[in-house]
Amino acid sequence: MIEFDCCNLCPHNCNVNRNNGEKGFCQANNKLVIAKAYLHKWEEPCLSGNVGSGTIFFSYCNMRCLFCQNYEISSLNIGKEVSIDRFALICLELQNKGALNINLVTPSHFVPLIVKGLKEAKKRGLVIPIVYNTSAYEKVETLKLLEGLIDIYLPDLKYYSDEYAVKYSKAKHYFDYASKAIYEMYRQVGKVVIKDGIMQKGVIVRHLMLPKMIEDSKKIVYYLYNKYGDNIYMSLMNQYTPIRKLCYEELNNKVSDMEYDKLIDYAYDLGVRNAFVQDGDTQSDSFIPKFDMEGV
Repeated sequence: MIEFDCCNLCPHNCNVNRNNGEKGFCQANNKLVIAKAYLHKWEEPCLSGNVGSGTIFFSYCNMRCLFCQNYEISSLNIGKEVSIDRFALICLELQNKGALNINLVTPSHFVPLIVKGLKEAKKRGLVIPIVYNTSAYEKVETLKLLEGLIDIYLPDLKYYSDEYAVKYSKAKHYFDYASKAIYEMYRQVGKVVIKDGIMQKGVIVRHLMLPKMIEDSKKIVYYLYNKYGDNIYMSLMNQYTPIRKLCYEELNNKVSDMEYDKLIDYAYDLGVRNAFVQDGDTQSDSFIPKFDMEGV
């Protein structure tokens, strides 16, 4: 595909020819690689419902988060190559199993292939909403390729400070790119639409709180609420789980209840009402899927 001849799909602008086997930051070639496709019941309630979100986990990633819970597919690149036709069939199989939506996880580096696959799946009868689940380290030009195909955008907004973005994820100018990307997402799909408790359209911005970083988290909440008000949903998450010993000591701890409660209180006092929060024992590796090629 011509988009891979000189790949600049994401902010890294690697300028490599993925069609000839050259590899950039994400390490992906010009074929779709998927590690799992199944009914996932642990997304936000308006996405999973009682049945589950038809979640497709793509291998590789354009970020290198030291704390990534899905490192087996983002860094170790576990997964299976599939054709565009097979990807379309996977979407239809999930729909036939009762999935409430098709949830594309870490899809940025495969956008041109995904566009072709979704168009084919829709021709064959795919009618449930499509969710684009991303780190938000995206280029607006790439997101425009998806216009009309995506119903729900589910981006992260990980960092406000570029110092943290570079230190923990090797993502220069993260907030600048992510904030522009989220604005493009909102332009495409508009305000949240929920029917019978299940989201049909709109944007949910996730923020995973990290230990000792409450001020950065507050800046993100402030930015989102002042930019979008109640037209989007926020998902404020406390589930950070250190799954292996990391070189930065602050990342070897869980988020304390006090830190998280302060963030939730801050958001509420600011006026935020359209938000998902987490309660109970979410800080566990039991929420991490086994990447066993199920459904691929």
